[in-house]
Amino acid sequence: MLYAFHRLVGRADEELAAALDRLADAGHPDVADELRAEVVGRNVLEGRWTFQVVEDFDDGYYRTFREAEQRTRDRLVGGRRHVYESQLKERNRTHGRPGHESRPAEG
Repeated sequence: MLYAFHRLVGRADEELAAALDRLADAGHPDVADELRAEVVGRNVLEGRWTFQVVEDFDDGYYRTFREAEQRTRDRLVGGRRHVYESQLKERNRTHGRPGHESRPAEG
């Protein structure tokens, strides 16, 4: 959702700039200029655009979480991923039926 927020805010900023261009063309350049100066390109958090929020999240919390999760998987399940889902797949798939293979074909 954080990445969706980043995209939505960026798109809204671009769309507002385009709308302000039309407002200026419609004879209200003073209003458009005032809104453009106040809102377009504005930081969403102190000193940050959304890409910087995403970078801070990626480099801080998310990196720490991933590293901790990797260490835990290495210690407890030999580094394997999606252990529960793999077990669930084996319980629910129909062995020998097309479309129910345990893994992709090699080749």
